[in-house]
Amino acid sequence: MTDTAEKIDYSKTLYLPETDFPMRAGLPQKEPETVARWQQMGLYKKLRASAAGREKFVLHDGPPYANGNIHIGHALNKILKDVINRSFQMRGFDANYVPGWDCHGLPIEWKIEEENYRAKGKAKPDLKQADAMIEFRKECRAYAEKWIKIQGDEFKRLGIEGDFDNPYLTMNFHAESRIAGELLKIAMSGQLYRGSKPIMWSVVERTALAEAEVEYHDVESDMIWVKFPVVGGAGELADAHVVIWTTTPWTIPGNRAIAYSPKVAYGLYEITAAENDFGPQPGEKLIFADALAEESAKKAKLTFQRLRGLSADEMAGITAAHPLKGLGGGYEFAVPLLPGDHVTDDAGTGFVHTAPSHGREDFEAWMSSAKQLEAKGIDTRIPFPVDDSGTYTSDAPGFEGARVMDDNGKKGDANERVIKTLIERNALFARGRLKHSYPHSWRSKKPIIFRNTPQWFVYMDKDLKDGTTLRTRALKAIDDTRFVPAAGQNRLRAMIEQRPDWVLSRQRAWGVPICVFADEDGNVLQDADVNARILEAFDVEGADAWFAEGAKDRFLGNGHDHAKWTQVMDILDVWFDSGSTHTFTLEDRPDLKWPADLYLEGSDQHRGWFHSSLLESAATRGRAPYNAVLTHGFTMDEKGEKMSKSKGNVTSPQEIMKDAGADILRLWVMTSDYADDLRVGKTIIQTNVDAYRKLRNTIRWMLGTLAHDKGETFAVSEMPELEQLMLHRLAELDQLVRENYDAFDFKKIARALIDFANVELSAFYFDVRKDALYCDAPSSLRRRASLHVIRAIFDCMVTWLAPMLPFTTEEAWLSRNPDAVSVHLEQFPTIPADWKNEALAEKWKKIRAVRTVVTGALEIERKDKRIGSSLEAAPVVHITDAELLKALEGQDFEEICITSGITIDGSEGPVDAFRLPEVPLVSVEPKLAEGTKCARSWRITTDVGSDPDYPDVSARDAAALRELAVQ
Repeated sequence: MTDTAEKIDYSKTLYLPETDFPMRAGLPQKEPETVARWQQMGLYKKLRASAAGREKFVLHDGPPYANGNIHIGHALNKILKDVINRSFQMRGFDANYVPGWDCHGLPIEWKIEEENYRAKGKAKPDLKQADAMIEFRKECRAYAEKWIKIQGDEFKRLGIEGDFDNPYLTMNFHAESRIAGELLKIAMSGQLYRGSKPIMWSVVERTALAEAEVEYHDVESDMIWVKFPVVGGAGELADAHVVIWTTTPWTIPGNRAIAYSPKVAYGLYEITAAENDFGPQPGEKLIFADALAEESAKKAKLTFQRLRGLSADEMAGITAAHPLKGLGGGYEFAVPLLPGDHVTDDAGTGFVHTAPSHGREDFEAWMSSAKQLEAKGIDTRIPFPVDDSGTYTSDAPGFEGARVMDDNGKKGDANERVIKTLIERNALFARGRLKHSYPHSWRSKKPIIFRNTPQWFVYMDKDLKDGTTLRTRALKAIDDTRFVPAAGQNRLRAMIEQRPDWVLSRQRAWGVPICVFADEDGNVLQDADVNARILEAFDVEGADAWFAEGAKDRFLGNGHDHAKWTQVMDILDVWFDSGSTHTFTLEDRPDLKWPADLYLEGSDQHRGWFHSSLLESAATRGRAPYNAVLTHGFTMDEKGEKMSKSKGNVTSPQEIMKDAGADILRLWVMTSDYADDLRVGKTIIQTNVDAYRKLRNTIRWMLGTLAHDKGETFAVSEMPELEQLMLHRLAELDQLVRENYDAFDFKKIARALIDFANVELSAFYFDVRKDALYCDAPSSLRRRASLHVIRAIFDCMVTWLAPMLPFTTEEAWLSRNPDAVSVHLEQFPTIPADWKNEALAEKWKKIRAVRTVVTGALEIERKDKRIGSSLEAAPVVHITDAELLKALEGQDFEEICITSGITIDGSEGPVDAFRLPEVPLVSVEPKLAEGTKCARSWRITTDVGSDPDYPDVSARDAAALRELAVQ
C-alpha cells in the first residue's frame, strides 16, 4: 500500500488541539463586552439566587469619596475586595458585595463653591438663610450623584461584581436618618458634650479638621527665643528671665505657662558680652537647660557664664510674668512653670512655651494642672485669641485685627507684629528661620492652625455606667479582632490609647447635622419624642429637614421652652458618617449581616474608617462592627516614589485597561505583596502581560486538547502513574488554594498556579503526554486517562483562577462549556480523598530528578546542534543510587524524557558524561537514536515499516491508523 500511504496527510490523523479560544487575548476589546453580558444576563441576581440559604460572608465596603475618577489605589482596593468575595462565593458561601459611597463633606462643598461660584464670579449664598442652605445642599447632592455613576461604571470595568443597582450612599435619606440616630444614641447616653479645646483648623476652608484630613509638608517658619521675667524671685533669681523657643510667634499672646522637665538639668547664666542689634545685654541673667545654653548663646551672638545650677524644687517654685504684660491693658496674669513629660533638652532652650489655646500637649499640660493652679488663685480659663478667619480677637490685646493666615493660606501679619512688639519691649532673645514639617489640609493643600474653639466632642474616658469607657470598650474590641497583617492591631491600639476626646463637629453645610438642642451651658436636650420627630423627618425628607424654615419649632414641639434651647447648626464630621455605615447597611439590609466578617482598606484607615467605625460601634453597641481587618499598602511608581501629576509618574487604571486589560491589572495585584507599598509602571505591567500570556496559552492548549474528550472517567487505580501523580498535585494545590484564600494570601496562590502551569504542566506533564494524546489509538488507556486528568486540571485551574482573572476564566469556561451560564456560578471542585498519594509523589520526585539530568544533557546537544530535538536522542543513563534505580523500574522512561530511546544501567558513567551536582550518582551519555523517523509521530524507531500497510510509520502509529480507519 505504498501508493496509498504516500497520499495520507498524517496531520489529519492526529488528535491535534482544536479550539476557537484565541492565543491573542484582546482583553481591552473583549472585557467590556463581557461586562455588558453580565449586566444583561443579571449575573449579580443569579449569584444571589444560587447562594440562597448558604452561610453569609460579608465584606463591608469602605466607601470611596464621590468626587473624581478612580485612581490606581481605588483599583487595588476594589480588586482585592472582589477577589475575596468571589473566592468565598465559589467555596459555598453567600458572599454578597454591596458597594458604597461617602457623599457628604468638605471636598464636594469646596468643589461646588469653586465651580458654581468662584469660577463664575458669583458670591457664595448666605447659608444662614434656609432656602439658600437647602439649595446649596442640592447642588452638592447632584455633584455626588454624577461621580457615583462614573465611579460605579469604572469599578464594573475592573470586573467588580456587586449590587451596583442598589449601593449604599451616606446621602440617602434613610442613611442620613440612621447617622443622625447614632448621634442621638450617643447624646442620650451622656457621651456627647460641648467643650472648648484647641483643634486643627483650616482658615482657608473655615472648618475643623480631623487627623485623617491632615498631611504634612515642609515649610520654612519664623522661630523666636523669648524672655519671660521671673517674678517674686529672691537673690540671684530676682531679675532673671526664663527663655523659651517657638516656631509659631503668633501664639505668644495665647501663652499661659512654661513647661519644664524635672529630668533636665537647668542653670542660671549671666551675659558677659553681646554683639547683637537687639535683645539681651551684658549683666542680664537667663535660665536655660544646661545642654542647650551654649547653642542658644550663639543664636543671640553673646557669651555668658554659668552662675549655678537650679534644683527641681527651685524650678517648680518659679513664676514668670508675661513678656507682653500691660500691652493693651492685658497679660496681667502670672505665668507658672509646669512639669511636662514632653519637654526635652534636644532642641530649643529646655523650656516649652505653653499656649493651651493652640496645641494639644499645651492644653493637656494646662488642664492636668488646673486644680493646683486654681488653688494658687490663677485663672485657668482658656482664651480664644484667634477666630475662624485666623484673625486675632480681643483675647489677644494689642493685636486685634492682625491675621495669622489669610483666606488663601498665606502668612498674615501676626508673626511680624508679635516679633516687633517683643523687640520694642526688650523681650526677644533671638530670632531665625527653620525648615520643618508642618500640618496642611489634604484638600486645600494649605497650612492649618491650632485654635481654641467650642466644638462637640464624645468622651473617651467617661464611665458608661457599666464599668467601661469608650476607650476601654474600643481597646477590648481591638483585642477581639483578627488583623491582617497582624501589625495593624498594635497600630490601631496605639492610636486608641493615645487619642483625645472625639471631635464630631464641623462648621460647614454639606453633611448630616449635629441634630441636638443645647442650652447656654452646653447641656443637650434629652427627649425621646423630640428625637423621634427628627429621625422620622430625616427618613422622609433627608437631613435638609433640619435646615428648613421653622425646623426648631417643628422638632421641639410644645413641651419645651423654645427660648431656652438653641438649635445646633454644626454638621457631623464625615468620619462619623462613614463610621456609621454598618448600621444602615449591615443591620438594615436582610441580604447582609452584622457584624461584618471583614473590613478591608489601605493602611491609612487605621486612623480613618477602621478607627471611626470602631469608636461609633463601641459607643453604641459595645464592640467593633467587624470580626477582621485587612490592610493594604499604597501604590508607588516603579522607582518606589509617590505618584504625582507634576512628576509625570502617574499610572492610571484606565490606561492599563485600555492598553492591556483589567485582568492584567488584576494579575498585578494578585502577584504583588499588597501588605507593603506596591510599585506599578509600564515595565511591571509588561512583566504581568508576559506571565498572563503563558498562563493563557496553557489554558488554550487544554481547551484544544479537550476538543477530543468524550467525558470518560477512570478510577485512580486504573490510571497510569503519571496521571495519578497529577491528580495528587491537584489535591495538594486544592489545599493550598483554599487555605490561602482564607488567609488572603493571594500572591502565594497566584505564584503556585502560575508555576504549576509553566513548570509542571507545560514543561513536564503536557510535554510528556503530547505524543500519547496526539498519536495514540482511540482505545489507548494512556490517552483516555490523560484526557480525564486534563479535564480535571482545567476545571480546577479555571475555577481557582476565576476570582483573580474573571474575564479570562469566563471566556475559557464558556469555550469549554458553551451551554453554561457563567464560571462564576460554579464552585471550586471537590477533590476526592484518593487523589492524595504521598508515596507516589515521593517516588516521582526521584524520577523527575533523574529526568532533570537527562534534559540537561540533551539541552547541550541541542545548543551545539548535534541534535535538533530530543526525539533524535537515545541517551545512556548511568545510575549508582539504588533508590533512584528502583523508582525507574517499570517506567517508560524514554517517554518521560521525550526521547526515541533510552538505556539505564547501574554503572558509574564515563568521566566526560554529563552530571548535575544537585543530583549526584547520576550521569548521562548523549547518544543518537537508531532507526527510521516515523512520518506520523516523528519518533525514531527500528520498527518503522513493520506494518506493510503503513510502511513509513512505526508499529504503534500503524495500529492507531488502522483503528482510526474503522471508526
